[in-house]
Amino acid sequence: MSEFLEKGWIKFPHDPVLSNWVEQVLPSAKTSVSDPAHAEWHDCEGTWFIGVDALDNDARGRVAGSAVLSGSAIEFVENHYGRLDLHKGQVSIIYPGYPRPRRGEGEAAARYRANRDAAHVDGLKPMGPNRRRQVDEPHAWILGIPLSEASADASPMVLWEGSHKVMGAAFKRAVAGVPAAQLGYTDVTEIYQSARREVFDTCPRIELPAKPGEAYLLHRHCLHGVAPWGENASAGPDGRMIAYFRPEFTGGVAEWIESP
Repeated sequence: MSEFLEKGWIKFPHDPVLSNWVEQVLPSAKTSVSDPAHAEWHDCEGTWFIGVDALDNDARGRVAGSAVLSGSAIEFVENHYGRLDLHKGQVSIIYPGYPRPRRGEGEAAARYRANRDAAHVDGLKPMGPNRRRQVDEPHAWILGIPLSEASADASPMVLWEGSHKVMGAAFKRAVAGVPAAQLGYTDVTEIYQSARREVFDTCPRIELPAKPGEAYLLHRHCLHGVAPWGENASAGPDGRMIAYFRPEFTGGVAEWIESP
């Protein structure tokens, strides 16, 4: 745990238990891509299936009669954060040519996606007509589970090592003195953007490719994104497919701020 808290991320080696789960849920993940209920998640001119809530799992990670989501990665998070109910997993798929602009994305945002990997901290939602950011989803952690084979340069996860310390300190400053009931309504836009610039200047950017059977865990405050599809990158017809789980703290935004 000390390494995770220092770096803000950890990668787990191939786990036969997790590999078995991946094999069992892969058919459902593939089916989700063509499900009309998820049509809105095809974006970036066909180069990204965002796939929010696209995996039809239960609170323990079972999908269509599969095994419970288990293995060394889940044991790690449950030992340190306790057992949290899982939401329906995200099935994030990147295809050759990523990134193209998202629907409604302006020129500046498209440049940021291409040049800065669309780097962000999960759970901060732009709210209202001025799109001011608030902590809307107090995730406990972020677990990535690759579902398909892809080359290391096929739009891997990108993170800034140690960024969780910079961002976490900034969020604490942003809500200092705010009553607990108002934490989720606090505007953190400026301090978030300032901390993000500090991260770009001071924290190393790391690409984190992984294969089915492996997994990686990110600290909830870790700045992360997705690299562009490499010039010589390769993947099968299903693209670079990863399932993501981000269960929320039962203690809400206060726990999101204060927990290690």
